[in-house]
Amino acid sequence: MISTGSIRTVVGIIGNVISFGLFLSPLPTFVNIFKKKAVEQFSPIPYLATLLNCMMWVMYGLPFVHPNSVLVLTINGIGFFIEALYLLTFFIYSPRRLRLKVVGILAAELVFVGTVMGGVLGGAHTHHKRTEIVGILCVIFGTAMYASPLSIMKMVIETKSVEYMPFYLSLVSFLNGVCWTTYSLLRFDLYILIPNGLGALLAAVQLILYFIYYRTTPKDGAKQNLELPKVTPTSTPVPLSAVTVEN
Repeated sequence: MISTGSIRTVVGIIGNVISFGLFLSPLPTFVNIFKKKAVEQFSPIPYLATLLNCMMWVMYGLPFVHPNSVLVLTINGIGFFIEALYLLTFFIYSPRRLRLKVVGILAAELVFVGTVMGGVLGGAHTHHKRTEIVGILCVIFGTAMYASPLSIMKMVIETKSVEYMPFYLSLVSFLNGVCWTTYSLLRFDLYILIPNGLGALLAAVQLILYFIYYRTTPKDGAKQNLELPKVTPTSTPVPLSAVTVEN
């Protein structure tokens, strides 16, 4: 008979594969940005949010924080590198004002992560305490990142167009959330359950919106007639990428 632990390991491996696909899912968006030499209405916030999420989970997986967490380090280390490349592309083709905003947010993230690292190493002297502190922060930022599509969902409803809500990004985000929610329930883990359960729910709503408004999205010949509102990114922006892995 297959043990729960074995099933959980298999689900975790599948989760890693899906998470990798989630990191790659915005690639068509950036190919489009590269071809047009402009970022148009696309927001950098989801990629900045994902970058921060990856940095937090890399910290969580370090041996002196939470030992025996190789999968945490590998998938989120890869994710960090991929998100950095996305942001570099975004930076190159953004107007100056948006570039300054990206640099400012990125600098704040690096300062924050450095501060947390220093505080954990200096103030928490056991693995359990370090795991608890960093794990809670991972839940907070993972949840915020999964909630980031809210601004794009609002724009979809207002414009009745899914042009700026990539379907595959929503689909892979949904699969990722479902997989890691299942993983967390096989051996109850609140740190993984909260952000991924919420992520699966929000991604499901995105997919529903996509199927509702897909037919009303202007085709290439009619896109010039679509007047899109300006996107003012907030602290809870667009997708959609989150990866929380096993602790």
